[in-house]
Amino acid sequence: MRQFWRTGPRDVLDAGCGNGYFAWLAYLSGARVVAMSFDKAQVEKAGKFLIGYRNADPARLRFECRNLKDLAQETRSFDEIICYEVLEHINDERSVVRQFFRILRPGGALHLCCPYKLHPRHQREVLDLHETGGHVRQGYTAEDYARLLEPEGFMLGDPVGIGTDSVCIADALLRTVRNLAGDVAALPLLPLTLPFVWFARLNPRVPFSLYVRAVKPA
Repeated sequence: MRQFWRTGPRDVLDAGCGNGYFAWLAYLSGARVVAMSFDKAQVEKAGKFLIGYRNADPARLRFECRNLKDLAQETRSFDEIICYEVLEHINDERSVVRQFFRILRPGGALHLCCPYKLHPRHQREVLDLHETGGHVRQGYTAEDYARLLEPEGFMLGDPVGIGTDSVCIADALLRTVRNLAGDVAALPLLPLTLPFVWFARLNPRVPFSLYVRAVKPA
């Protein structure tokens, strides 16, 4: 996923940073990164590991416990926003996208990746309409991205399909073992599944997720 980003000094927002992995990769690429999550435990854990243990420069990597619904209060601006597997959890995604456009600098890019709505797994999913942590929608198609992003002023590149069937099977295997027996049991299987990720191609016939680069005009 990082092949779509810029490199070198720049200001990046990781919106919905999870465990901080993409924020860390953006930091390694030379960026100053603000990583936000509403999950206080994840924010503390990511900061403790990446700043406290991996010795990331706290002047260039910052973790904040913030809800993306509160972005209207944000006064900083950014060159890039990373938002991976997040919008499908938010009912009012248009308000969030509108704030993304506002805090992006002219010429800046939103890197958006969400579940592909037509993938069989997402089609079968029971939705969490009350927004308690699950998916509130099955995902997005290229047409859905256009309807969401273009009215807010974004210029869209061509969407890119992410996640082959082999990657999905490997992921499902790891998740099943982890849920049944814990991390210790799943860890020995991790090296066996990594080649499925390393050699995965873009744009499979039915991708698991769909990425798009949305630019704020200069």
